Amino acid sequence: METTSVDADDDNLYVKGCPSRRLLDRIGDRWTVLVVGALSNGPLRFSAIRRTVEGVSQKMLTQTLRGLERDGLVVRTVYPEAPPHVEYELTTAGRTLQEPLKALERWSIEHFGQVAASWERYDAGQIASRDN
Repeated sequence: METTSVDADDDNLYVKGCPSRRLLDRIGDRWTVLVVGALSNGPLRFSAIRRTVEGVSQKMLTQTLRGLERDGLVVRTVYPEAPPHVEYELTTAGRTLQEPLKALERWSIEHFGQVAASWERYDAGQIASRDN
């Protein structure tokens, strides 16, 4: 089992070896953002998460859920039925991510027009101004 030591650089995300950076990488991942959002209304089965998060492959969803489970942000519950019934649910720690990730979702929606216009200007070879 891997352990990490705590030292002065543990809270400096700009230092290459900062262990907190790994966590930031996890919560900044696009699939994590979408999976946490999908689980915001309660537990879901794998297939329901995959239907909700369009475009995620089975492999990426599996990797994302395993990572979130390892990080203590999602709990996987197996119900002993035939066939087995498995649900995924946010933990208490996982639920604390809902508000900041929802803020990112809102920002994306509110600023998409401005960003899309910037894409068009950039792709047309125009130089963006500081105010854009």
